[in-house]
Parts: sequence; structure tokens; C-alpha cells
Amino acid sequence: MEMTLQRLGISSIRSLFGSFVMPIGILMLVAMMVLPLPSYLLDTFFVTNILLSLLILMVAMHTHRPLEFSSFPTLLLIATVLRLGLNVASTRIILGDGHEGTDAAGRVIEAFGEFVIAGNFAVGIFVFIILVIINLVVITKGAGRVSEVSARFTLDAMPGKQMAIDADLNAGVLTNDEARQRREEITQEADFYGAMDGASKFVKGDAIAGILILAINIIGGLIVGLAQHDMSLETAGKSYVLLSIGDGLVAQIPSLLLAIATAIIVTRVSSTHDMATHIGKQIGMSRAWIPVTGVLALIGFVPGMPNFLFVSAAIGAGITAFLVRRAEKNATKDGQPLGAGAPPALGRPAAGAGGGAAEGAEQGAPDRIDLSDVTDNSPVSIQLGYGLIEMVDEETGGPLVNRITGIRKQISRNLGFVIPAVRVRDDMSLNANQYRVRIGQTIVGEDEVYPDRKLAIPGEQSNLKLPGIEVKEPTFGIDAVWIEQHKQAEAERSGYVVVEPETVLTTHVSHLMNKFAGELLGQDDVQALLDNLAASAPSLVQSVIPKLIPLHSLTGILRELLAERMPISDLRRILETLANLAGKNLSIAESAEALRPGLAGLLIQQLAPLSQPLPVITLSSELEHMLIQMTRQSGEAGLMLDNALAEKLITSVTQASERVSAEGRTAVMVVSPAIRKQLSAIIRHHLDDMVVLGFTELPDNRKINVVATISGDDTPAS
Repeated sequence: MEMTLQRLGISSIRSLFGSFVMPIGILMLVAMMVLPLPSYLLDTFFVTNILLSLLILMVAMHTHRPLEFSSFPTLLLIATVLRLGLNVASTRIILGDGHEGTDAAGRVIEAFGEFVIAGNFAVGIFVFIILVIINLVVITKGAGRVSEVSARFTLDAMPGKQMAIDADLNAGVLTNDEARQRREEITQEADFYGAMDGASKFVKGDAIAGILILAINIIGGLIVGLAQHDMSLETAGKSYVLLSIGDGLVAQIPSLLLAIATAIIVTRVSSTHDMATHIGKQIGMSRAWIPVTGVLALIGFVPGMPNFLFVSAAIGAGITAFLVRRAEKNATKDGQPLGAGAPPALGRPAAGAGGGAAEGAEQGAPDRIDLSDVTDNSPVSIQLGYGLIEMVDEETGGPLVNRITGIRKQISRNLGFVIPAVRVRDDMSLNANQYRVRIGQTIVGEDEVYPDRKLAIPGEQSNLKLPGIEVKEPTFGIDAVWIEQHKQAEAERSGYVVVEPETVLTTHVSHLMNKFAGELLGQDDVQALLDNLAASAPSLVQSVIPKLIPLHSLTGILRELLAERMPISDLRRILETLANLAGKNLSIAESAEALRPGLAGLLIQQLAPLSQPLPVITLSSELEHMLIQMTRQSGEAGLMLDNALAEKLITSVTQASERVSAEGRTAVMVVSPAIRKQLSAIIRHHLDDMVVLGFTELPDNRKINVVATISGDDTPAS
């Protein structure tokens, strides 16, 4: 209850400040430049000005990031206008009532004037000029230059930061809300530094105005005193100079405080600590304090020097060095060496590819087993042997994480949904050069790569056998050999294609992501797609999901499409088609088949450019008719092929596909819709990348090129 009342009180104060105090305050600033103020009210405003300047300085010192004090430029403007308004009001009183005595403009101006002058007007004037020089030439000029450079660099860096956010969003590292927040922060940062560049001019102008106002008050006061009030030069000088210097000092001290606050804000580097803690943490190094102690001690023993002061300073620096050194040793014993990063422990997460995070080992009882030790909810994970850790070590330039993020982005763009983050871990149970890929808890691929070698894949003209480790390339099963790096030039001259070990692994991971894309799509992902579409087509989403199609059914349909690499990026068309099919009581598989003709164009445009004909593999009419008859006879069991026919079919399709691939093109297989699904399941079991389309799925505006016709014979007819 007490906390609630406190929150209500703070909220009420903030609301009152925003809705009442600020507007009234701005009006009063304008009014005091026009209306005469009594001396007691002028004193109140001068004290308020000093209070506001001190408050702004303290907030600036305790701000972790410059953007946390984004209202600083506005406050600086308000404080500057307040000070100039007070200068106008005080000048009116000084010139109008200064002949009455040094207390004519209030007690604050009189007290500051007498304190600084201390009976010597020349000293007071010079002290004021020195303060103005410090403010104008040193602090304000430096802060203005830093503001100008920061604003320019921030604006120049905006496109790169925006691209980085877009890349993380496409890679699944950030959610839409997080990306939106990051973009807003970048915009606010650019606006802030741009405003600071202009706000620093307020401080500079205020310092110049202080000198001019001082000169006007002194010269104008002497003229008024001598000409209008018949005062002697000494009396007029004593009264008007004291009032002018007091007025200038009362205004210049808050101006100096605000100039320091401006310099602190623009030179502040983002940190998790306030300024004092940040500076203290960085200068708290024993290796810096020890030589300082030695130098001060040497100077302290030089004859003619103030030995006691230097020796005392050396003792103080030595004590500080001892305390800092002891703190460093304690931190090292606790496992937290200062300024160094401990390497990741084996058996723990090695890195995260676009969202997977490394988890630190939890200190606890040695016999304790947590649920996190035996479960892994990552949709996609890669386990590496200890010999492959360098491939993800950013300090040594390991490119694996960045490459995985890149293929996730590309696959997400092709398929139409964000591929989940890939978690990269080390695993002591694997061989040194072994890796393993999991989709959920299921192992879908594993092989070995050698980070100190390169994989040489023979071409058609390769006739030289290279020494090395002979293997099968993990993605396509091609004969290859791991060669030493210095043999790369020799291998390329012999017609081999030489591939980096990271490329071998990421190509395998990319192949598996495409193959198991349907398993990577969950209901949460589908809901995210619907939320995104609802921003542009809210009525469509509300009328279809879940009124006509439940979310889990839509997820199943999209998984069926993704299982055969069919993109789901055109979600609007998918929902519109499903709405038309809602009354037919189709199963999930049947609904997916009904959607394919409208979506096949998205897949085909990824396989062949619009300017080129689509390479097509077809079946002979006799073979296709036979397969249709077999499907009808088998009924619900689907297409059943004997081993000999299946082997001939797969061999013929493989040969035709390889021949087209050698030409740098990708062929698709086109068959009757009656056998498309069953035949696709058989062929994809042996050829993961083969796309099987029904002839009703071919767009009317695409040209086709029949590159092979498969018959029941061993050799396809070209």
C-alpha cells in the first residue's frame, strides 16, 4: 500500500510538472524580460537558477548513457533563457535603482559582488573575465567541437546500424518489437547529438552575452549615475561596478556549471556505470599507480623542492597502489581477472549463431544436476568436437557463426519465415574434427571437417590423384579429399574445386535446413506471420484464422508445403485460397496440394530466371500411365514400386539431373497431378534437392525446356 502511494505520488508530481509547472514557467521567462521584478523575487529566481544548474550537472554525472538524458538540450535551452531573462530583469533594476545602494538589486547580487570584489574593483573585474574565458574558450569551445564531431559521426553511422538491425531481424536474432526499439534508439541518438550540436551554441552565446551585459551595466550605470543622479565617479563606480560584477557572477556560475554538464554529456561513453564509477574503475590499476608513486618520491628528495608535500603525495599514491593491487589479486582469486576474458569451458555452449547464447557454468554442488544439463530446447543446434572450436572463436577470426547467420537469412528469405537461431556448442563426446547437426532432439547430420586442411572436389577433367584424407562430401556424397593448404594451387590446376572447411560445414547445414524446413516451423512462428500480415490485411486474418482454419491446421498445411521447398511467403494468397476451400472438408495434405498451383511460381522463380526456360524432366506417356494405374490399384497405400523399377527410375532421374547441373542449371520434374505427391516422396528419399511438380503447377507465362524424358528403360531419352 505504501509503495502504491509512493508511485502515485511520483506519478502525480511528474504529471503536475509536465502539465502545469513547465507551461507556467515558460510564460514567466518571457514575462520577466518585459515586466519589472521586485528585488526579493529576483533573488528567488537567481537561487532557482543555481539550483537548476546544479541539478542538471548532477544528473549528467550519474547518467550511464548520453541518451538516458535525452531532454538535456531542451533543459539547457530553458536554463539559458532563464539566465538571460534574469540578466534583463537585473539590468533594469541596476540601471534604474542602482543609485540607491548596493542592495538595490537584491541580496544575492550584493553578496556575490562583495565576496568577489573584496574591496578591490580591479580584482573583481579580472576574476570575472577569467571565469568567462574558462567558460567560453576552454569548456564551451571544446564541448561544441565534440558535439559537432559526435553528431556527424552518428549520422554517418546510421545506415550501417540500420542494416545491422535488419540483418539481425532477418536472421531471427531480434523480434519485431526489439528491432523497432533499436531503430527508435538510433533515431533518438541521431536527434540527440544533432540537438547537442545546436545546444552547445546556446552556452557559447550565453558566455558572450555575459561579457556584453557586464560592460553594458558598468558603462550604462556610470552614465546614469553621473548624468541623472549627480553621483561622484567614485560613488557611482563603487555602486554600479559591484552590482554589475555581482549580477555577472550570479549568472556566470550557473553558466559554467551547465557548460561542464554539456561537456560531460557529449564526452560520455555508454557504460553500465555512472561517471564516477566508470572513471574509478578504469584508473584503478596498480601498474599505473606504482610508477606515479616512484616519480613523486624522486621529486620529493630533490633539494629545493617542497619535499614534505611531494613525499606525502608519494605516500598517498603508494597506499592507493597497495589497495588497488590487493583488490586485483582478490578478483583474480574469485575467477574474475580484471581486463581479461576466460576461455569458454569445454562441454559448454561455444557460441550462438544469430541468437544462440553461450551459457556460463553455474557454481553449485558437484553432485547437482539441473534440468538445463539434460535438455536442449534449441530448434537447431550444431555440436562441435574440440578441434573445431577455433572455427567459432571470434578472437581468432572464426567465421562459422557469421556464415551460419548468412545462410539463415538467405533461407528465411527464400521460404518466407524466419529460420530459428542456431545454437553452436562444443561436445567432448565427439571426435576432435567431428560435428553433429540436430533438429530439435533428432540428429539429422554428422560428419568430419579438418580446419587445418581444405576439401578438394574433383571435376570432370580431374585426372591427378591428390594425397590426403579421402572422404565423401557430406552434402552431395561426392568423392573428395582433404588436402593440405599449401597444395591448393596444385589441386586447382588439376581441375579440382577447393573448398574451405567452414564452407563445407555451412553448406551441409544449409542443405539440412532446407530439407527439414517443415519441422522448423511452429505455431508461434505461424502466429508471428499472421500478426505481420494483420498489419496490412486485418480483416482477412480475422475472418480465416481461427474461424475457418484453426491455427494448428494452418501450421500443418504450411509444414506440408515447406517439406517440398514450397515458399510460404505469400501468406495473403494462402489464406484467401484456404477461405475458398473451407467448405470442402479437405485434409491437411489435400489442402496443401490445393495450394501448390498458386505458389509454385515462387519456387520456380528461385530455380530459373524469368529470361531462361525452365529445365524440365518428364516421364514417358507409357511409364506415367502405368504409374497412375498402380496408384489407383494401391488405393490408400499410395504408389508402390518394385525394387527394380524404382532403381531404374531413380538412376535415370539422377543422371538427367546431374547432366543439367553440370551446365549450371537446376532441373525440375513434371508429372501428372495424380501421382505427383507419391512420386515426390519416393524421389526425395534418394534425391533431396529434386523438385517434383504437377503439370497444373507450371505458370502459363514460363517457357520450359524438356531436357530428359524418363522411360522404363535404363537410359533416359533426351
